[in-house]
Amino acid sequence: MENRTLPILYIVIPCYNEQEVLPITAPQFLKKITDLAAAGKISPDSRVLFVNDGSKDRTWQIICDLADADPHYAGISQSRNRGHQNAVLAGLMEAKDRCDITISIDCDGQDDINAMDGMVDAYRDGCDVVYGVRSKRETDTFFKRFTAESFYKLLNAMGAEVVFNHADYRLMSARVLRQFARFKEVNLFLRGMVPLVGFKSTCVTYERHERIAGESHYPLSKMLSLAFDGITSLSIKPIRFITGFGVVVAFISFLGVLWAVIEAFLGMTISGWASTTSIICFVSGVQLICLGIIGEYIGKIYMETKHRPRYIISETTPNFPCSEEEDA
Repeated sequence: MENRTLPILYIVIPCYNEQEVLPITAPQFLKKITDLAAAGKISPDSRVLFVNDGSKDRTWQIICDLADADPHYAGISQSRNRGHQNAVLAGLMEAKDRCDITISIDCDGQDDINAMDGMVDAYRDGCDVVYGVRSKRETDTFFKRFTAESFYKLLNAMGAEVVFNHADYRLMSARVLRQFARFKEVNLFLRGMVPLVGFKSTCVTYERHERIAGESHYPLSKMLSLAFDGITSLSIKPIRFITGFGVVVAFISFLGVLWAVIEAFLGMTISGWASTTSIICFVSGVQLICLGIIGEYIGKIYMETKHRPRYIISETTPNFPCSEEEDA
């Protein structure tokens, strides 16, 4: 496909309970494809691919109605809710053999779809991966801005290679996707995995808007969970940190024992209930934290060894027959 003069673009859009916002943003995505095709940047055969992530509302019905009304819309539906990252992966893997480039974006209207023009231009200039990066966070509260920026800094500090202020709004070429398909992790953190594939990349900046309708599906608790998944899925630095911290604690403990022996020889020992209790509580707490982190890694190893499917497609719109490569 990559030898075509005009590349075929698939916009991959994960959807979970988006019945309120989908009727508003779907026409915007279609217009963007139409405008890019009219400008001679992409093929008219380009598509908008929705991925229903086990929605409990009318999201899938809306997707089916859109596909019936216009062949540029297509949809796949997961058998149950598997989470945002798995939904994005499902769309990318199902699209990779049908197009030249994909752009993944959320359907809530927050990411500026006009940044797609710059992404396609960068692809035509030779880039295989183009990251959508927020230029500023003025629409966020101080707390949201602080936690989000801390999120990226923490990930990089812990060894997870991520692009600062980039979420999952990105362009990827088909050849990158074919190589990315060789990554078989069950524990997904796409924004940290994509840079590992390599290939020429660049960034396109844009301003993020308020959500058009509905409620956000990424509260602070999910963001923290995503950060922890990203760190433990892509880096062993926490394990090394535990090792180093254990050496420090052991050294301090050795000094404490030495001090206690000297005090005993000098006959200066007194009842030390408070100090003994403090030491026991401190060491016990450290041990539990370390065991918890190690347990998280063991749990991920356990899940990886099962080789369970990362996504399962239960339904598709008639104009998009499932490849059935992965129920994996």
